[in-house]
Amino acid sequence: MRVACVHGIGQQVLGEETLLGEWWPALRDGLTRAGAAGTVDDGDVGMAFYGDVFRPAGQRLDVGDPPYTPADVDDGFERDLLLAWWAEAARVDPGVVPPGADTLVRVPGSAQAALRALSRSRFFAKVALRAMVSDLKQVRRYLTDPGLRDQVRDRVVGLIDADTPVVVGHSLGSVVAYEALCEYRTRAGGERPGVGDVGVAAGDPEPGVRPVGPRPDGRGGVWPCPEGAAWTNVADSADVVAFVKDLRPLFGIEVRSFEVDNGAHAHSAVPYLTDAVTGAAIAAGLR
Repeated sequence: MRVACVHGIGQQVLGEETLLGEWWPALRDGLTRAGAAGTVDDGDVGMAFYGDVFRPAGQRLDVGDPPYTPADVDDGFERDLLLAWWAEAARVDPGVVPPGADTLVRVPGSAQAALRALSRSRFFAKVALRAMVSDLKQVRRYLTDPGLRDQVRDRVVGLIDADTPVVVGHSLGSVVAYEALCEYRTRAGGERPGVGDVGVAAGDPEPGVRPVGPRPDGRGGVWPCPEGAAWTNVADSADVVAFVKDLRPLFGIEVRSFEVDNGAHAHSAVPYLTDAVTGAAIAAGLR
């Protein structure tokens, strides 16, 4: 597989082929914008699908997320991440009341206040409350459930090999891709000869809350690829989920960081993939 793709949160009722049907044309458009049309063929691109890991057994295709309410947001990680989304939404959207300025509820920093503020933002305007809470829980489960984390990472490790020069991750998929590459190197005795470029289609949604990945030195994250490989991080300036736009302080100055404009769909995978910056990063890795 020449290009391994790793999707983000909220895809539990989809699948590999469904997501590729959306990602593949967008990826080709990005390559075209970068002057690299025809670089990859249909069989060159694969999707490491893990959404079903979060799907309850026996759930029908037409059943949505559980009927979550603000009371279902757990203290600790889920609340911290929700408040980080709120702060970022207030920073990029003047119509969002910032945390601490909402006096209409008894506890300004509560999940109820945060969800209400986010529902009024341009970014989350069409996202149901239960979907926001469900996404919080997916991120928390991935980061705190070792068995589930291993299962998800194995999906990515099983797709890449020594002939895979590019890995593209979106949203939580950027965290999964990073950790899977670190795991691949561990299993391969420290070597990862195939990856030439890691094109991360959206900023990591989590490092501002708690850094991820192996950190043997207690400081920044380890480099997930061989020496000389490139890591490109692309984030929309208004992407509330990717609230850490620049990953260099966490992972080193070698990370190539770009801010792009995805229009009204700041966090969607498609505009990230169609951007010439992402296309150029993928093309460089394929070369």
